[in-house]
Amino acid sequence: MTVVHSAPKYSAFDGVKDTLVAALGEMIVAAKEEHGEIVLTVARDSIEDALRLLRDEHEFQQLMDMAGVDYPSRPERFEVVYCLLSVTRNLRLIVKVTTDEATPVPTVTTLWPNAGWYEREVYDMFGVLFAGNPDLRRILTDYGFQGHPFRKDFPLTGYVELRYSEEEKRVVYEKVALAQDLRQFDFMSPWEGAEYVLPGDEKAAEGAPK
Repeated sequence: MTVVHSAPKYSAFDGVKDTLVAALGEMIVAAKEEHGEIVLTVARDSIEDALRLLRDEHEFQQLMDMAGVDYPSRPERFEVVYCLLSVTRNLRLIVKVTTDEATPVPTVTTLWPNAGWYEREVYDMFGVLFAGNPDLRRILTDYGFQGHPFRKDFPLTGYVELRYSEEEKRVVYEKVALAQDLRQFDFMSPWEGAEYVLPGDEKAAEGAPK
């Protein structure tokens, strides 16, 4: 009888997470491996120092992207997510901080100039403030836009709509108005004055006693 011993399975990041956690020390709030990624949550006020250490001493040279996430039920409802890449080690790393509507996150434009546009996008879409950003203004929405579209409590219809006015020869802003003919009927719920048969009811009607 031949006994086959399977080789032990190691994580693609075996040892990397522990090394980074040890290096960041008290700046770390939480660390895990999830969906093939190392995810580090860092204290908000330490984000600039943490990312500088990761860039200069652990070879995560590039800031590939930034994103925001909204969890309205949390006291600090927003997460700011930094996606880092190590070209020399062929590794990706996700770093997160949390904040609320009023507490700014330190800018990282001091480390990567491209963070300026990323921070503007997170500010525009979620309303997260970034202390020290030299040009923190909206980047995707129009001048005078109200609210932040990626917040979970932002209405799907928005607050205002725009159209071109032939009378005024310009674009005008108006409050959202849903006309009756624009409503979407799914014909799966009662509606006064609508005469229709739901799918399957026609068979029941045929078999009903007269």
